[in-house]
Amino acid sequence: MLREAPVVYAVEQEYQIVLRVNEPCLCSVLVGKHEFYDVNNGILRSDSLIHRVTVPMVLLDSEKEYTVCLRSVTDRKPYFTETGELREYPFAFRPVPPVGARAFHVSDVHERTEYAVEAAKAFGFMDFLILNGDLANHNGNEQQADVLFAITSAVTGGELPVVFARGNHDTRGAYAERFTDCIPLYNGRTYYTFRLGGIWGVVLDCGEDKPDSHAEYGYTVQFRAFREEETRFLETVAQEKAYEADGVHTRLVIVHNPFTHQLQEPFNIEAECYRHWASILADRIRPDLMLCGHLHTLGVHGRGTAFDHLGQPCTLVVGGEPCGDGYIGVGFEFGVDRIRVGRADSSGTVAAMVEIVDKGGSACV
Repeated sequence: MLREAPVVYAVEQEYQIVLRVNEPCLCSVLVGKHEFYDVNNGILRSDSLIHRVTVPMVLLDSEKEYTVCLRSVTDRKPYFTETGELREYPFAFRPVPPVGARAFHVSDVHERTEYAVEAAKAFGFMDFLILNGDLANHNGNEQQADVLFAITSAVTGGELPVVFARGNHDTRGAYAERFTDCIPLYNGRTYYTFRLGGIWGVVLDCGEDKPDSHAEYGYTVQFRAFREEETRFLETVAQEKAYEADGVHTRLVIVHNPFTHQLQEPFNIEAECYRHWASILADRIRPDLMLCGHLHTLGVHGRGTAFDHLGQPCTLVVGGEPCGDGYIGVGFEFGVDRIRVGRADSSGTVAAMVEIVDKGGSACV
């Protein structure tokens, strides 16, 4: 009944466990003695082949295991609904350690699914996976979501946290409005903060990379208002200062589009908005690193370089390169005082980790 291993998304102080099934069923997740449900105002959902169950982060981190519970629905009648036997799928879970966490960053796979998985496995041991948009070429149909679940299932096996940021190609096509069923949401939005071990992060979503009026979109997007709402969210994040909590040693920004790097028309949009985002980040949140994709290259870019057009808030890493019949991603080690990065590709080649940020000092680029 369960199609593949679940995805355990880290969102705020929760894990959102998202999974796909082969037939209509009821879904819950058991963590220790506590059971959590895919429920809509008291009604257990069976009308979708995608389920989402939210569990407290502190509980799953403590228990280090969970069980997906599925019960098939044969006939959901107004009275005496017919259901099948309960099926249970146990999974181990490994929380991110407070110091020395390793993560692999994947963006812009563009359906080179097997190559991205091979690159992640070449990197080796990791504590969490970062998916930074454009895993498929578009969302023209629900099969495009197969790339997301294939990568997460093969790399994490449902046992590691995943951080996800939406890319611009994820917003295109008839399935784009339903793709949000497959990815993490906070209050219905695709931007949020997270805390994993000693790492605090904010995930941002730039939406599309051209004006809403561009003919390519055919009147199907409205990202100007979306970004205005996101600005208010970012201002609230800066005011609440969760990034200053005890135990936080690393602050990350994860966003598909490196928005402070402006390309030529028609890609040079929202300069005022993005400059404002950058100023909030730089002046108040003070991140250690910004992780991006979108450009189909690999690179480490310090503040004030030719890559910085709108006030880049910190060292920026662009980390996803689809290349012919292959793929290259980047891995990180997050220490209390240092951040190190290395690349790994689908051929099994792994570059040595090098230091890119000396916290409290300068970026090494």
